[in-house]
Amino acid sequence: MTSQSPFPARTLLIAMILAAGSLFAQPADKAPVYTPTEQVIVDGIKSLRDTPDTERGAKTTTLALEIRTLPIAPNKLRLAVGLTHLSTEGDFGHQALQTVADTLTQTLIEQPQPAAKEGDPAPPYIDLAKLVRYEHVTTTLETPQYIKAVAALAANEVSIEKADFTLKDLQGKEWTLSALRGKVVLVNFWATWCPPCRKEMPDLDTIARKYADQSVVVLSISDEDAAKVNAYVVQHNLTYPILLDPERKTNVAFHIEGIPQSFVFNREGKLVAQSIDMRTMGQFQQMLAAADVK
Repeated sequence: MTSQSPFPARTLLIAMILAAGSLFAQPADKAPVYTPTEQVIVDGIKSLRDTPDTERGAKTTTLALEIRTLPIAPNKLRLAVGLTHLSTEGDFGHQALQTVADTLTQTLIEQPQPAAKEGDPAPPYIDLAKLVRYEHVTTTLETPQYIKAVAALAANEVSIEKADFTLKDLQGKEWTLSALRGKVVLVNFWATWCPPCRKEMPDLDTIARKYADQSVVVLSISDEDAAKVNAYVVQHNLTYPILLDPERKTNVAFHIEGIPQSFVFNREGKLVAQSIDMRTMGQFQQMLAAADVK
């Protein structure tokens, strides 16, 4: 990744989770040491993006079940979280996601994590809450931190629905979210260095053209340098509006801590759907259906 954004793409985030000893109560200067069994799982997680989509759900399920059999140790939670962050990159089957959620639930029951700063839920609880809320899986976890995580996501949604922005596209035209009432608006956050972002952008371009007659507007927002964004857009012949957020004010207003993320607002400006990762064409259409787009 480039240094343009303070938030890592999922590729880097997963590498940090698997390699950084500062996560989950290890000293910052001590990288985790994996057993041979754990290393096989690490290698499997790192190779998931190279797995054909038709096989990725089965491989994800297998990895989740293998993690579940590991002895209780910090590496077990580290692997469960790393797999969680890759399991949502598209549509690899609901059962695979449920298996991942069950594995993360088990590890958090076995290894309750201390709260983050100011009593906020530790990141793994937020990861699980996002799976349940946005990927429609279930969990048996009912600990105070998990409950706080669920409440935090709900509070974020309230503030996102109230958020507004005025940003310029690559041609200098200003776009204001509130001025688009009466239209269905799909707001997407992305970057040129983010593989899942790049993978879903042709579908976003298709959606913008396919549903234009239903007053659907697609806006993708990047915090990168305009020249870099423009070069990518021209190279890939993207035709829908790409907006620039150089000061990251809109990223902050939408609580963006990882990309890609997408949000659908209906014609009344109500937030009706959101994603925590890349979506396929079918998944985007499901999101738009929540705004009565057929």
